[in-house]
Order: sequence, then structure tokens, then C-alpha cells
Amino acid sequence: MRLIENKKLGLSYSVEDKIEAGIELLGTEVKALRQKLGSLEGGKAIVRGGEVFLVGIFIPPYQENNTPKSYDPYRTRKLLLNKSEILKIIRLEESKNLTIVPISLYIKNNLVKCEIGLCKKKQKGDKRENIKKDIARRELKNAK
Repeated sequence: MRLIENKKLGLSYSVEDKIEAGIELLGTEVKALRQKLGSLEGGKAIVRGGEVFLVGIFIPPYQENNTPKSYDPYRTRKLLLNKSEILKIIRLEESKNLTIVPISLYIKNNLVKCEIGLCKKKQKGDKRENIKKDIARRELKNAK
């Protein structure tokens, strides 16, 4: 069951490779995600000290009145990956100059998973081509 998706990912990035990872969350964050609250826009994953962290995603408090005052909805969250997956991410990120971007958060076997993509930033010309293709698709759909 998909909880939240990064809907603007296709505008700025082209996805080269996808990896499924676990994510370290608080109980109230899981409850908020089940209500489909939150946003992945502007989020990125970074590698620090052999671990991968998700930075810049927004998960609001489930119940504002019951949430501790120190809760930060933009806090850094750790991704749970194998060493081989982390090494693969590091190797691809450095060699091909890729960015690690969260694609979606979903539930699998009662656990919250994060799908991350190794993405290449699109140039202005690529973005314009995609917009033209989308417009052409819409016109064909409307003509039928």
C-alpha cells in the first residue's frame, strides 16, 4: 500500500536505478504516514560514515497536542540497508555523479519501506522535451 509519493520527481530527475530500503521512524510518524500525511518533495539521501540518511522529507506530527515540543518534522531519518547495497550506492553516486532521491514510502509486510532512486538531474532541454511529450499525449487522449 503506497503511503506517499514524490510526484515532482519526473520533472527534475531521470531515475537510473531503484533500491528498496527500510526506514527508521517513530511510532507517531508511522501513524501520520498511514493517514497519508507528509511530503517527499525536496528530500535527498546522503551517505555519512558508511550509513545512509534521508534528509529534507516532511512528516507532520500525528496529533499536535500529544507530540513532544522537541519533535522536528524535518528531522534526519536513517535508512536501513545492507553493506553491499550501501557500497553499490556509494560507487554509483561517485562514478556517474548521481543524486539519491526518495521515490515513495509504502507498507510491505507491515513494515514501512522507502524506495530510493539513483537519479540524474535533467537539463532544461530535457525538461522541455518531456513537457512537449506530455502535451502531445494529452491532445491525443482528448482527440479520441
